[in-house]
Amino acid sequence: MTKTKPMRRRTLLGLLAALPVLTRVPRAHAATEVGFDDLYGSVGVLGLTFSDTVKRLNGQSVTMSGFMAPPLKAEATFFVLTEIPMSICPFCSSDSDWPDNIVVVYLDAAQTFVQPGTRISVSGMLDVGTWTDPETGFVSRLRLRSARYWSV
Repeated sequence: MTKTKPMRRRTLLGLLAALPVLTRVPRAHAATEVGFDDLYGSVGVLGLTFSDTVKRLNGQSVTMSGFMAPPLKAEATFFVLTEIPMSICPFCSSDSDWPDNIVVVYLDAAQTFVQPGTRISVSGMLDVGTWTDPETGFVSRLRLRSARYWSV
């Protein structure tokens, strides 16, 4: 019969200290939280200029919170995220009219739209710069692509 040695206190404390590191599951890089106040650096005679934060995060995963403006149609693949609840969709005719408190959200999969007064969080890849949607003709300056959202 083999006699086992009792575990020393020092060994036990060392194992307990290492446990969080040993059991940590690698996670994907967390999305950076961006607020509407973070989007633009200044407003000048030529219009809005993007903030250094937005320029740095272009092409990266971000999360924003706000409200869903009413979509153009029920089966739309995108919506507009607004800073405050809106009862009508804030579409613009050109990027010179672009408000500083909206972001276009292109979904990665169909989701059921929520009521305009419901606060949501949206996560997607930040796409910066003027772009015209070929299907709708909608002009945007900022977009979240491959996005998903949830109520908060």
